[in-house]
Amino acid sequence: MTEELVNTVRMQLEPVLEDLGYECVDIEFKREPQGQVLRIFIDKPGGVTLDDCVSVSREVGSLLEVDDPIPGAYRLEVSSPGLDRPLTKPADFERFAGQQVKVKTRIKLDPDQRGQERKTFQGTLLGMAENGVRIEQTDKRGGEIVLALEDISRAHLEPEF
Repeated sequence: MTEELVNTVRMQLEPVLEDLGYECVDIEFKREPQGQVLRIFIDKPGGVTLDDCVSVSREVGSLLEVDDPIPGAYRLEVSSPGLDRPLTKPADFERFAGQQVKVKTRIKLDPDQRGQERKTFQGTLLGMAENGVRIEQTDKRGGEIVLALEDISRAHLEPEF
């Protein structure tokens, strides 16, 4: 139900956000101790300000009140994706090529010489290949790996300090 709800909200909001000049980076709907929360992560060239979040929150809040796709009470939060921005679309993997990433897969992949597989991959994002996301691994295995988009459960930038 949650994934279906998020997809419904995404289909309603993405065109509105694009018209306002924002990219919808991610949407999540979670039950937390203080109740249900709908989080919308936005971005735009040059970054997102607090005023941007307030403006988008007003627009989105009004739209969601009219269409009412979410049953029950919930809190709406609008924010920037932060330094550890999630990567969710093929365009994200191209746009952020050259940056450090951490990717988790749905299944274990990439057996080493002992047959050990893993779900977490870190390294420099090289962009998209015909068959998936290219990463130059920075761990002890090293080398380039290509991960199919459908195998990726979560990917995000790893800020360098």
